[in-house]
Amino acid sequence: MAPRDDDPRFLRSREAIVTAAREVLLTHGPGAVTHARVAEQAGIARATVYRHWPRTDQLLAAAMATVPMPFFDAPATPTRDWLVRELTTLARELDHHDVRVVATTLAGTALWEDDVDARRARLAALLAGRLADALEAARARGEVDLHAAPRDAAALAIGPLYYRATIERGTTDEDVIAAVVDGLGRWR
Repeated sequence: MAPRDDDPRFLRSREAIVTAAREVLLTHGPGAVTHARVAEQAGIARATVYRHWPRTDQLLAAAMATVPMPFFDAPATPTRDWLVRELTTLARELDHHDVRVVATTLAGTALWEDDVDARRARLAALLAGRLADALEAARARGEVDLHAAPRDAAALAIGPLYYRATIERGTTDEDVIAAVVDGLGRWR
């Protein structure tokens, strides 16, 4: 008989697994999030981890959902300098092989898995909203004349970094980041 979602033992083991997966992710990176390692960290049987998340990408997605998304969350002025710093930090994260693997795996999985797609949509909306709000505030302060709608800024700014990291498997340098930022608008 399959465990019920309201069974306290099911809920406890699920919480222990997610906590362990998050610890492994934050300590050792995405490549370390395996069923065996998470089971060892949680002090439970590997079969229990597989019962909750049959695939590693599902387990990793659950762990990642517990990690806060820091990008674009604390805008500063001047906005152009802040945006260059944020995009540089994001680009350096995407330089890591494990982060590239996670980014492409989750993007691909979102095509087929509704729960992963829902997480993808929440993340996209969060990043787009934060960046749009920061650019709207910069425009209100007279820092920038935007070339596009603020809601499109995340696609215009993050897209080139993602492309460079995942499609080209290259590093986004400071000249590309400056071009991306300057492409968003005329800065004063």
